[in-house]
Amino acid sequence: MRRNSDVNISNDSNKHVPFLKLIDSSLRIIVIPLSIVTIWLTVTDHQDNTLYGNLKFTNLTGLKYMVFISFVSAVYAVVAAVSSWVRSLASKAWLFFVSDQIAAYLMVTSGAAVLEIVYLSYTGDKEVSWSEACNSYGRFCHRLKLALVLHAIVLCCFLVLALISAYRAFSMFEPPSLPNKEMEEPRS
Repeated sequence: MRRNSDVNISNDSNKHVPFLKLIDSSLRIIVIPLSIVTIWLTVTDHQDNTLYGNLKFTNLTGLKYMVFISFVSAVYAVVAAVSSWVRSLASKAWLFFVSDQIAAYLMVTSGAAVLEIVYLSYTGDKEVSWSEACNSYGRFCHRLKLALVLHAIVLCCFLVLALISAYRAFSMFEPPSLPNKEMEEPRS
């Protein structure tokens, strides 16, 4: 038997669905150009130095990994944005939940790899005789830092998307009910 308060809770959660769908679609659409700009900044980033030679993104594996993950996240965002408006796919809350979690984790790993590159480029590592590369490759480092900031914004979008998809996936289930005191039998 449902109580009156149970019905009100489900009606209240249904009111949030259009608002969440709007936020969800907006974030997925925002991710696309940010990922494309991240890829463009990274792929076109190169600088030549007369003392140390040419530095480009293909010299660093972490940057190639970030470009790949940015591409995958942009493609996933396009597919997910379109499929979220298709009724048969929009009901697959668990598919979006798992996919958004995977995308967020991949963004974290690629962001961490590039953050390490940026950190070492600016500070070096004196224990292993690495000097600061940004003294010699300033433009390269500046563009790399900008690409990392955009990548972090995309990561934040995917973290919010993961929360929204988790809410959608788990709100399909009723919360566990508390046992009714009247129905409990005294234990002897």
